[in-house]
Amino acid sequence: MKLTVQTFMTLDGVMQAPGGREEDPSDDFPHGGWQATFDDPAVGGFVLELNNHASAFLFGRRTFDIFRGYWPDQTDPANPIATAINSRPKYVVSRSLGEADATWRGEHPDTARLLTGDVRTAVQALKDEPGDELQVWGSGQLLQTLLQHELVDRFRLMTFPLVLGAGRRLFNHGIPPATMRPVDVTVTELGVVVGTYEPAGPVRYGEM
Repeated sequence: MKLTVQTFMTLDGVMQAPGGREEDPSDDFPHGGWQATFDDPAVGGFVLELNNHASAFLFGRRTFDIFRGYWPDQTDPANPIATAINSRPKYVVSRSLGEADATWRGEHPDTARLLTGDVRTAVQALKDEPGDELQVWGSGQLLQTLLQHELVDRFRLMTFPLVLGAGRRLFNHGIPPATMRPVDVTVTELGVVVGTYEPAGPVRYGEM
C-alpha cells in the first residue's frame, strides 16, 4: 500500500482543529473551526473520491479518539465516507493507549488495532501489505515521525486562503528537506488550492 497524507491546512501551514472549537484545543489553540466558513463542494467531492482509494487508515491517538467519537454513529449505508471509515482496517499509534482501548464502536469493533514497537518498522510492514492506500488524516504528531523517516508516498493538501499565525503545522523544523513533484493542482471557486504532490528527491541548491 502507498502511504498517503490528506490534510486541510491554512496558507501558513496550520492543520490543527479545522472542524470545530472543541476538536483539538491543545496548547490553548483559539482558532478551532477555521474551515467551517468554506463550504466548498469541490473540496467535498475531492474528499469523497479519496475514500474510494483507502484500503486502511492510520491515526495518531488524538485523531483516533476524535474519529471514533463521531463516525461509528454515522450508520447510513448511503454515506460512502462513513462506510469506508467504519468498515476498513484502522491502525492507531499511541504510547498511552492500551490494546484493549484501541477499539471501534458500532458494527465493526474489530477493525481497529494498536501498533506497538518501533513505529517506522510497524508502518513499513503495513505499507508492504497488498492494497491501494494506507491513508492518514489529521494525526499531526504522528505525521512528524512519518516525515522524519520519509515514509509518506503522496501528499494531498487542501490549502485554504487564510492565515492563523498559531497552531500545529504539517511541516516543522527537523524534517528532511525534500523536493515535491506536483501530480495535480487545482483551485476551487472559493480559493482552496487542492494539490497532490509526491516526494521527488533531495533539494538542489544553486545561486540566483
